[in-house]
Amino acid sequence: MIRALVDTNIILDVLFEREEFLEPARIIWKASESGRFDCYISAVTPITIFYVARRQIKSVKRARDLTADVLNVFRVCTLTESMLISAIGLPLEDYEDAVQSISALADGLDFIITRDIKDFANSPIRAITPAEFVKEL
Repeated sequence: MIRALVDTNIILDVLFEREEFLEPARIIWKASESGRFDCYISAVTPITIFYVARRQIKSVKRARDLTADVLNVFRVCTLTESMLISAIGLPLEDYEDAVQSISALADGLDFIITRDIKDFANSPIRAITPAEFVKEL
């Protein structure tokens, strides 16, 4: 079975119905719900989702509900202090992306699904776009 990490931006695409990116993101979400693949998120993703939702929606309750929805659909990768330290050493410009890469690698995932392929160019784990992933399903 395919095991992949879904980048935070794809989760946010579904939650906030970002039209430009919604269709493949929704397919990925539904495939995870139905168990068609083992879908993971980084341990920092729920925190980011709560933060963004609370700021955009201006409702703590709704932010909690959206975060709970994500935690009910996706598995969470392991994250330890040593992994956070290792992520700092990765040749990625964005620390969150580095943490996601280290998490996916540590959990033995097949790849990362992201819209920002260029941000993961130096990742120790392969990154593919949502459209590429939908074709693999």
